[in-house]
Amino acid sequence: MKTYYFKAKFSFAVILFGALFVLGSCQFGSKKNARKPADTLQVDNAVIDTTVYGTCGEGTAMHSLELITDAGDSLQYMILESADGQQDVQGGLLVGDRLAVIEGKGLDNERVAKKVVNITTLLGKWTSLDKNFDILEDGTVRSNVKAETNPWTNWKILNGQLLLNKDTFDIVKLGKDSLYLENKQGIFTFKRP
Repeated sequence: MKTYYFKAKFSFAVILFGALFVLGSCQFGSKKNARKPADTLQVDNAVIDTTVYGTCGEGTAMHSLELITDAGDSLQYMILESADGQQDVQGGLLVGDRLAVIEGKGLDNERVAKKVVNITTLLGKWTSLDKNFDILEDGTVRSNVKAETNPWTNWKILNGQLLLNKDTFDIVKLGKDSLYLENKQGIFTFKRP
């Protein structure tokens, strides 16, 4: 009889301890593992931005670029052309405009601009069928559509691509009144209002 009573007490204690353990781990674990929604610009820390930022200098010509870097250095680049004679210069080159340059090495180790994004041209108001936003100089994006469920709030150029919040786009074309962005979901077209 004592053995039966001892086994019952022991079994009850084990079950009670197990239940408390499960309840305790669920209650406290959910708070620790809760994730905040991603509403800010997130960049993988392993990705290093190799973009060189600066201002378009007066020594810029059709196939060469003078970039006055943010550090004050003057760099000379040859601008690469594709087989069909196109240059990957998005937004044009105008002296005094802010630029983002992806550099490479050409023949004879010369400095080459593989891609140039004119940040001054990128700034401002852009619209499409479902988006209406302003890209601001301070790295923020202001949505002009109140009913938008997931508006972009931040932007950045990273290795020649445009990051809007957590969305990464290739800049296919940037002109004074048109912007074509591409990612795995397709091509997105924006225009100036």
